[in-house]
Amino acid sequence: MSSGPSGPLHDKVALVAGATRGAGRGIAVELGAAGATVYVTGRSTRAHRSEYDRPETIEDTADLVTEAGGHGIAVPTDHLDPARVEALVDRVADTHGRLDILVNDIWGGEKLFGWDIPMWEHDLDNGLRLLRLALDTHAITSHYALPLLLRRPGGLVVEMTDGTLAYNTDHYRVNYFYDLAKTAVLRMGFALGHELGPRGAAAVVLTPGWLRSEMMLDGFGVTEENWRDALTEEPHFAISESPRYVGRAVAALAADPEVGRFNGQSLSSGGLAREYGFTDLDGSRPDAWRYVPEVQDAGKPADTTGYR
Repeated sequence: MSSGPSGPLHDKVALVAGATRGAGRGIAVELGAAGATVYVTGRSTRAHRSEYDRPETIEDTADLVTEAGGHGIAVPTDHLDPARVEALVDRVADTHGRLDILVNDIWGGEKLFGWDIPMWEHDLDNGLRLLRLALDTHAITSHYALPLLLRRPGGLVVEMTDGTLAYNTDHYRVNYFYDLAKTAVLRMGFALGHELGPRGAAAVVLTPGWLRSEMMLDGFGVTEENWRDALTEEPHFAISESPRYVGRAVAALAADPEVGRFNGQSLSSGGLAREYGFTDLDGSRPDAWRYVPEVQDAGKPADTTGYR
């Protein structure tokens, strides 16, 4: 993507809800690299950390957006608080009079679930909190943001999840609460596509592959610079991708005048890389949602030949 005022999104206003870290940060930065004005929201600021208690902040993300060539604006927002979300959207409306791109990437559930724990044994409060963070936040944000997005034709909504429709339909994902959250977002995008399409906008659901988020890298004890050292512990990690890869997917969608052809569909970063021709930071095109069922789930040795 080109950058600065000549970028393909130089006249676009975007809101990336949940842009503190991970995919949200990668998306915000790539929208900035394409020239967009990007509002980045979340609960972790330089003055206050969320319960994640991690160093990443929305101010850092906004700075990265601006450094990439766009205009990053950090707005602390708890997306479970309707009044805060309404105030955020009012600010965008008062300043710009428009919203062209809405990315619902709010999640916040990493510390609330356990793997393969039956629903009746899982901590109920944590499970219900996870569902609120994963679903209520998206619904609240869309409720207030969509009237602004619909003021002009061509608006785009991107619902972020984990897993494609094809994969999640046939696979149990982690546990009851996680599975429900990630699959429900797929339906959110489908429903929004039904409602937005006739009104001149489009909604899609997008999933990254195995994301080298800050938390994932920390879990393996590596950094983005030496992430391949983790392959000794988990060889299939070779299919992983940086957060900027899915960011480039969103930027490509937002710059596509024919994006409506994807309305209501489930998409992946790897699939869109084939469609639009972009690559990850290292020049590769990982396609995790082909690799996982065909190699990893099939019990084959790690081999990304043909998938990167």
